[in-house]
Amino acid sequence: MIVGVMTAHLSLPGVASLKGKRSIVKSLIGRLKSRFNISIAEVDLQDNKTAAVIGISVVCNEARFVDRQFDSIINFMRNDGRFILGQIEREKFS
Repeated sequence: MIVGVMTAHLSLPGVASLKGKRSIVKSLIGRLKSRFNISIAEVDLQDNKTAAVIGISVVCNEARFVDRQFDSIINFMRNDGRFILGQIEREKFS
């Protein structure tokens, strides 16, 4: 069993309220969950209205699948125009 864990830092310039931030982050989480069948949550900076950190995990039996899945998720997030994708950290455990 391989467990992949990734954190992604999001910058949300121009967002003026926590309500606006939550709208973007919840939408992103829902879209990623349904498209990639992953576990995902906002894990840090919940009280900051212009930044967010999301944590993503994938469990499978092939390390290559984890890498491909994370690459696809990163590309999907980069193509979303509502935020700027910042630092990304990826780890795999077996």
